[in-house]
Amino acid sequence: MAKKPPSANERAKATPKPPPLVATRADKVPSGGAPGKPRRKPGAKAPAKPIKKPATKPAAGKKPSAKPRTAKQPARKPAKTKATATPKGNFITRTVRFVIRSLFKTLWWFMWRGAMVGALVLALWTGYYYIQLPAMEDQLDGRDRGSVRLLDRYGNIFAWRGEQFDGSLRAQTVSPFLRNAVVATEDKRFDSHFGISPRGIASAVRINLSEGRGPLSGNGGSTITQQVAKLLCLGETDKTERECRRQSLWRKLQEMPYAFALELKYSKDDILSIYLNRAYLGAGAYGFEAAAQRYFAKSARDLTPSESAMLAGLLTAPSHFAPTRNLERAQGRASVVIRLMQEQGYLTRIEAEIARSTPATLSTSAKTLIGGDYADWVMGMNGDEVMQAFTRDTAEDVIILTTFDPDIQRAADGALANVFASRVSEDSKAQAAIVVMSPDGAVRAVVGGRNIEGDYFNRATQALRQTGSSFKPFVYAAALEAGWSPNAVVDDTPLTINIPGSGPWSPKNYSREFIGEITLTEAMARSINTVAVRVSEEVGRERVRAMAMDFGITSEIATGPALALGVSDTSLLEMTGAYAGFLNGGRLSKPYGMLDLTLADGSRPFDIRRPSNGRRILSELADGYLIYMLNQVVETGSGQRARLDGWQVGGKTGTSQGAKDAWFLGFTADYVAGVWMGYDDNTPLTGVTGGGLPAQIWQETMAQVHAGRTPRPLPMIIPPEPRPLDEIDTPIQERRSRTILDLLLGTNR
Repeated sequence: MAKKPPSANERAKATPKPPPLVATRADKVPSGGAPGKPRRKPGAKAPAKPIKKPATKPAAGKKPSAKPRTAKQPARKPAKTKATATPKGNFITRTVRFVIRSLFKTLWWFMWRGAMVGALVLALWTGYYYIQLPAMEDQLDGRDRGSVRLLDRYGNIFAWRGEQFDGSLRAQTVSPFLRNAVVATEDKRFDSHFGISPRGIASAVRINLSEGRGPLSGNGGSTITQQVAKLLCLGETDKTERECRRQSLWRKLQEMPYAFALELKYSKDDILSIYLNRAYLGAGAYGFEAAAQRYFAKSARDLTPSESAMLAGLLTAPSHFAPTRNLERAQGRASVVIRLMQEQGYLTRIEAEIARSTPATLSTSAKTLIGGDYADWVMGMNGDEVMQAFTRDTAEDVIILTTFDPDIQRAADGALANVFASRVSEDSKAQAAIVVMSPDGAVRAVVGGRNIEGDYFNRATQALRQTGSSFKPFVYAAALEAGWSPNAVVDDTPLTINIPGSGPWSPKNYSREFIGEITLTEAMARSINTVAVRVSEEVGRERVRAMAMDFGITSEIATGPALALGVSDTSLLEMTGAYAGFLNGGRLSKPYGMLDLTLADGSRPFDIRRPSNGRRILSELADGYLIYMLNQVVETGSGQRARLDGWQVGGKTGTSQGAKDAWFLGFTADYVAGVWMGYDDNTPLTGVTGGGLPAQIWQETMAQVHAGRTPRPLPMIIPPEPRPLDEIDTPIQERRSRTILDLLLGTNR
């Protein structure tokens, strides 16, 4: 039976469809051609139809192959396999690349492991410092020494010595202007960093190198926390301040863990409190409270923006910018701080302009600071080691009440400055010193010299100089005590004395002339050398030496006949004290300056007793005669330039051999003063004697000291009419006193 032919649908299903054609570059439709029909040359056979491969499923886990490329996609280049890749470069470049890659891998291996080890060491180091840090309150006072506040006779502070400190200041209670000024100046990121500021350190190193310094010299880039670490000396209490402040890479590395420990142990306010209490701010002031009291006489809690800026500006260089040294320089530095505060938003533009237009000024007490030489003398305590333990070497905070009088000190300072300005050439290096005291030895003022090129040597208390004729009152005091009269007549004629081992010695008068017969009073007034030597030889050199020692001269005194002419060296303070003894009824008046000494808690380590009248050295009659003779020196003799209107004055001039020293020492009924003038290198003075510039300095000083005071007469005794030398009365036993020589020899007088 013939098969039925398949239908059209069956035939269509049975016939396989050809695979879709993939267009090639040759199959592009030509311009004007029909789309979908490839162009071929006439007579060419049609290309065979491609055979469609059966579709296969991709293997499990494998991604299907990419979509076939379209006609517009370019054919991909075959990828180079590892086997067929050609190495770049030659042998040398490949070797270099290999070495660099190896080094980098090795370095990286060590770096991340080293960083882990370093972090661990830093953590342990920080922990070590952390457990050693005490409570914040124990970190506030870091001074090596105590402080000394010196009060004048009226109870007012006139000088500070040692290391001033007031531990009452806290960051929470200080003036907000001061807190902001310190942060703006020293560490503007203080409230946000963790103890160190890498940006600040890098900036500081860059600035130092650009200015030709070492990377760690000059700007340190230290945060306030790092500065506190320095102030605490990294906890090393046995180190000196210089050792604590040394700059080195190792020291910088040590600061990092210590700063981290501070940040962990204390709050930001605690760290700032330590800084505010320990920072040095010049003039011996440690901490902002002490500095505020020192410069502005107010608490750091009450500081204005301009005052706060001035104190914050001191942190850079305390001694250089101290307002007591140069106020204008300190104000200029404060202006820089005000600008920083404005830039950082701590002050508005108006507040900053007001602060700049009204700069901080010193308080009255700081502005008129005087008595530095006096304070130095009191602190030395004449070498008494027990007393110095509470003054120069004190570990306590001490308050000393002194005999200092600021008005008298100003009078002495002003007189010295005025005479040198009006009577001495501007480029002169000559020096002068002044001491003023009461008759009982209470020192009221000390001028140690002119401040030339930062010279702080105290010539009033430390220098030993030849006294010249100012020593002669001891000669005449010995004669008067021996019974001589001021009107006794002595010959002023040539004199020669044979000195064993030296040969003959002949004293000469300053005028190179001889008068003949002359009274002791006139000889004293004219400062006749031959008479002084004759009297000394007649009375006895040892008695003259003993008289000087009894009146407080502790320096070594010459033993030869020239001692009568003042060839011995002594200090102005000792000589002024001896003249005070003449005014004090012929009693010893030992110079003193301390009235009381108390510790900060009010306790007294020992009693300071005011010296009473010293033992009598001259009888009342002899002392009255001596004062009369010294009065005639000013009235009719070499000391006439020392006259004071309305006051009786006694005194004596003195010019040493070669005119290297010029003196004038004198007194009224109220005060005693001594003046010395000369060169530090012993250069002879030109045209200067004791009756010249020294007497004028004395007169100007005492004129101001006695201004407004009621004149009082001197306790002098006017002697009877002159009598010949061979008729002098025998000394009256009960009028004589015992001298040091008598005590040593055991003689009865």
